[in-house]
Amino acid sequence: MDPELRGWIDAFALTEVIEAPIYVAALRSAAEPRGWGRALAIALGASALTHPVVWFAFPRLVPEPYWAMLAAAEVFAVGAEALYLRGFKLPRALETSLIANAASFGVGLVSRALLGWP
Repeated sequence: MDPELRGWIDAFALTEVIEAPIYVAALRSAAEPRGWGRALAIALGASALTHPVVWFAFPRLVPEPYWAMLAAAEVFAVGAEALYLRGFKLPRALETSLIANAASFGVGLVSRALLGWP
């Protein structure tokens, strides 16, 4: 398998494991709560929409410096996921997206530093 694709699959899986429970909890406790299945589908959809763009497009759009690319990609992810969640009437969608993305970003950094993965 292509190493870039393998890296993306690993990073995407880690992202979903971290972000989806945060989104499910927010969606289940919202003013218009969802059932588990619907909340999970919406939660998984958020990162499914943004992660490929962050992984494959941003390094080509903002190749240097690395931290500028990373900052731009994370701002995009937070904003796009907040708009997506707002479409499902999630109150405080921006705050929820910021929390979920900060959590997955932080866990990803620690995992890469300690384990060399993803």
